[in-house]
Amino acid sequence: MNDFSSSRPKSPGTNAELSRESWRVFQIMAEFVEGFERLSRIRPAVSIFGSARTPEDHPWYTKAEEVSRLLSDSGFSVISGGGPGIMEAANKGAFAGESPSIGLNIHLPHEQGANPYQDVSLTYRHFFARKVMFIKYAAAYVVLPGGFGTLDELAECLTLVQTGKSRRIPIILVESDFWDGLLEWFRNTLCEAGTISVEDMDLIQVCDEPKQIVQAIFDHYGGRGFEPSADELEILLEL
Repeated sequence: MNDFSSSRPKSPGTNAELSRESWRVFQIMAEFVEGFERLSRIRPAVSIFGSARTPEDHPWYTKAEEVSRLLSDSGFSVISGGGPGIMEAANKGAFAGESPSIGLNIHLPHEQGANPYQDVSLTYRHFFARKVMFIKYAAAYVVLPGGFGTLDELAECLTLVQTGKSRRIPIILVESDFWDGLLEWFRNTLCEAGTISVEDMDLIQVCDEPKQIVQAIFDHYGGRGFEPSADELEILLEL
């Protein structure tokens, strides 16, 4: 029998690379620890998502800013991605309101630059750590039109709520014309194929008017308070 193991090329610097990867665990840990310490006191909060590419003069930007200002004046801190576009509009509206504006910034090779409307600003290298912070302290998700990143964050929240890995919170899509095609595909393809249940569609609300969005969040909690219950806190510990 031929022994091919001796002829396999050895990767140079393998031990150094492994050591570097192992030490990166501490960087990841630091991102989580700082996020937990700085965000645990900002409840109740609403996370707002949308495209980084939306210009300031676009109606979506204007609506995001209005929604955020209404939420801020209603007592909600607003968590957004800290960058340009709809993220900036969300931070800007909250910054002008009564409650804190939170920016969870991300290091990217291009596109992302921190906007100036952040009372609390955190910066992440890892998307997965950042996404935990978006949902862990959120009483609701408000999702405006966006691209792959926005869809990723929407799918993450839907998955966590659907599987019981996070508490049930309102997941509100804004701008029905933008989302109609996706929701139709959910109903006519995913539900029909049995990859999601018809009841899973109840996780999603669609609201186009800013005041309607705020009211939908209050209606969801129905006077019970926005703080997680003891059981919900246990769930969030496993997030």
